[in-house]
Amino acid sequence: MPDRGGGPSGPRIRVGRPSRRARTLLMTLGVLAVLAMLFIMFAGFWTDWLWFRSVRYSTVFTTTLWTRIGLFAVFGLLMAGAVGFNIWLAHRLRPPLAAMSMEQQSLDRYRMSIAPYKRWLLLGISVLVGLIAGASAAGQWKTWLMWVNGVPFGKKDPQFGLDVAFYAFDLPWYRFLLGFGFAAAVLSLIAAAVVHYLYGGLRVSSPGARATAAATGHLSVLLGLFVSLKAVAYWLDRYGLAVKSSDFKAADNWTGLRYVDANAYLPAKTILFCIAAICAALFFATLWRRTWQLPVIGFGLMVLSAILIGGLYPAIVQKFQVQPNEQAKESPYVQKNIAATRDAYGIDKTEVQPYSGIPNPQADKNKLRQDADTTASIRLLDPNIVSPAFQQLQQNKGYYGFPSTLAVDRYKGQDTVIGLRELNLAGIPKSSWINDHFRYTHGYGVVAAKGTEVTSDGTPVFTESGLPSTGDLGKYEQRIYYGEQTKQYSIVGGPQKELDYADDRGEKETTYQGDSGVSLANPVNRAAYALAFSEPQILYSGAIGEGSKILYNRTPKERVEAVAPWLTIDGAAYPAVIDGRIQWIVDAYTTSNGYPYASRTTLGDTTADSLTDSQRAVVAQENQVNYIRNSVKATVDAYDGTVRLYQWDTQDPVLKTWMKAFPGTVKGKKDIPQALKDHLRYPQDLFKVQRELLTRYHVTDPQTFLSGSEVWSVPDDPTNKEGNAVPPYYLSMKMPGQKEKDQVFSLTTTFTPNGRDNLSAFMAVNADPGTPDYGKIRVLKLPTTNPVDGPKLVQAKFNSKPEIAQEINILSRGDSQVEYGNLLTVPLDKGMLYVEPVYVRGGGTKYPLLKKVLVTYGEQTAFEDTLEKALNVVFGAESPTAPPPAQPPGEGTNQPPTSQDPTVKAALSDAQKAIEAAEKARQAGDWAAFGKAQEDVKAAVQRAIEAEAKLQQPAQPAPQPGG
Repeated sequence: MPDRGGGPSGPRIRVGRPSRRARTLLMTLGVLAVLAMLFIMFAGFWTDWLWFRSVRYSTVFTTTLWTRIGLFAVFGLLMAGAVGFNIWLAHRLRPPLAAMSMEQQSLDRYRMSIAPYKRWLLLGISVLVGLIAGASAAGQWKTWLMWVNGVPFGKKDPQFGLDVAFYAFDLPWYRFLLGFGFAAAVLSLIAAAVVHYLYGGLRVSSPGARATAAATGHLSVLLGLFVSLKAVAYWLDRYGLAVKSSDFKAADNWTGLRYVDANAYLPAKTILFCIAAICAALFFATLWRRTWQLPVIGFGLMVLSAILIGGLYPAIVQKFQVQPNEQAKESPYVQKNIAATRDAYGIDKTEVQPYSGIPNPQADKNKLRQDADTTASIRLLDPNIVSPAFQQLQQNKGYYGFPSTLAVDRYKGQDTVIGLRELNLAGIPKSSWINDHFRYTHGYGVVAAKGTEVTSDGTPVFTESGLPSTGDLGKYEQRIYYGEQTKQYSIVGGPQKELDYADDRGEKETTYQGDSGVSLANPVNRAAYALAFSEPQILYSGAIGEGSKILYNRTPKERVEAVAPWLTIDGAAYPAVIDGRIQWIVDAYTTSNGYPYASRTTLGDTTADSLTDSQRAVVAQENQVNYIRNSVKATVDAYDGTVRLYQWDTQDPVLKTWMKAFPGTVKGKKDIPQALKDHLRYPQDLFKVQRELLTRYHVTDPQTFLSGSEVWSVPDDPTNKEGNAVPPYYLSMKMPGQKEKDQVFSLTTTFTPNGRDNLSAFMAVNADPGTPDYGKIRVLKLPTTNPVDGPKLVQAKFNSKPEIAQEINILSRGDSQVEYGNLLTVPLDKGMLYVEPVYVRGGGTKYPLLKKVLVTYGEQTAFEDTLEKALNVVFGAESPTAPPPAQPPGEGTNQPPTSQDPTVKAALSDAQKAIEAAEKARQAGDWAAFGKAQEDVKAAVQRAIEAEAKLQQPAQPAPQPGG
């Protein structure tokens, strides 16, 4: 049908044209607006390029950029071409001029209105869908690079016999292609149908045939392509069953085939593939048959089959075959899931050994006392509590600060608590743009203390302290331009001097001499950064001149994440002094969500504990994963920000894939300096993921796994009121049965039975890379027949013992506050030794002081001033220290000592009886009675505390006569 032009004619109204000056002004403003928008886009690109070049990882930027551009261009053009071609073809196949029906008359005005703009409309629609498709494809750059560079795992899935690389690297890319194909087919079909309808190829209410032969053939081909893609989707779904997550009572986030998948869904997908292929052939046959009858019947059959075969049949199999005999049916598939999950998370070589947990009553106490010293170096200094002590004693100036959680490292074989004196902008004397970004630019020095000792008054024993810092660490570059607290940009190296540090002789100034940073010497860079940081003063400030450089992206985690965007970053970076430099050590992981049969876990939830905050949260590229390896150890120089990536796991195929994609970015393991290797350790977040998986996957027998009778849980932190998981603790210790004769730096945790508080297992991993057994996970499994107290019960016993409760109450007087440190657990000669430092804050000091140490072993408990004394008391080498009187009589009170008060005595007597009842209930396995007894203990102790508090109140003077 030829396009019609013309239309009703009438008088035309002339509108006056703008003057030449107005047109020039409008044109100038338009050009300036376009240039401003282009510069905004350019500024982001340019600053990114300058930053990557400054850190010498420009290849990461260029590889990522060209990959994105390539994907954007290829898939954008494909989508634009597909949609545009089908619009053009539908227009080309429009029917010739025919008698006008009412429907066509109403459409005619639309045809006439778009007639002058057809080409532009075709171009605009094609460009729009191309831009959207290209942007979507550009976001798949990681998927593309993994597909192109993927290396084999060398392990095959148990169902299809394909290498794991197919699921990890290939299948995600095939699914993207399939999704792109569906989008192209659907958009082309919609666009073609609209054009055919607009130009008469499709008719809704006109008499005669509903579609012309040309329109029928065109749309049939598009429908055939759509159904063909559906057939491919059914075929890929077969393999997708191996990485599909489903609800299963045996495990959360269960992944892999179960009985119903292998025996119902898998054959159903194959049958549906065949039906879809036949249906697609029927649509293509319409080119010759010119009828929709058979394709429509075939399509209806496919939909019906999808409902019956793909939905109803598996439900019948599950209901009548699986549920009546679930353990027998599911056991082979559970075995595959157990094996795959243990391998994917690196827990397949976990060594589980039985451990009684009950001390031998015939053991020599003198030997036990000696073993307590040699089995573990008990760390009294809790890095999660003592930060305020570092802050108060070593801050020196208000513009310095320490992190809330300090790090634990090893120096000269000694467990050491270490922190950096970083810049704290909130504490500078006067905030201004110059002060914030030019004057105060860096922190200064390391502060370290022995982990196993404190002074007589409870303060840390510092091995490195002062400003500048001096001590055991020798001479090193102390300026800290890059740190966990350093989140603002700084401009250094120019005419404006920086404050270096201040001592008794006044303030020292310095100028940054490092290689890092981006030059602000030229106006283009200054303009780009003025825009990037929304700070116009960068463009014109006189404080910026020759040699000025801008430092940003200054936290270790964000620097590593930027230069290696394919890594997942551990939440806890830690500092170490290595070869005269302060280096931040960052553990990084390669992850995958496509390991067949391996159950998934959510990194954000699994790595959370009572110490996790926004600073320590894991930086996850994929939050849901089912494969993880600590493949990379990274360092960030605290002075010049240099980032180095070292290969750690030489067998990891995911890392090998990324090393092919980004050659030269990761150094080999052999390049790790020995001085750095001495400070490496097993990462916390990986350990937390593994311990969460081991709550179920310590079981290797599928029948036991399905029954759920041996499910463990990570206990809540007994020293934290929020109810979050207990964090793992670094500790130098000897595990029963370990090869090394000496203590080994380890990472430890405990398990409790699901829903109960007694101890079910103790887990430790060798965290020292200098030993042959590095990474070896050992689990001591305690018997269920003779329960042993877990952390929560031990803490409850500490709090419920009358003599300890009395001393705690004394320590808490006035404005003092008692804080419990890390409750450490150490296996010792068949029993479990628990040690907990007790800190007191207040009473004139704003920071915690270590005042007491709680120790328990078996049925013996001690609460003493020092660890040595507490161990001596527990093992019978000394008598316990007599507790001080709770409230000696003195002036201002008419009450007798609380030790004689009948209310307190009665409450303490009730508490003792409740403790005895709790012990009897525990031995009998009556957990309901045990819980009630624990509540009685708490109530009795609370009554005693309240009674004692009343006694401490000064007596009210008697009223005077006539008063």
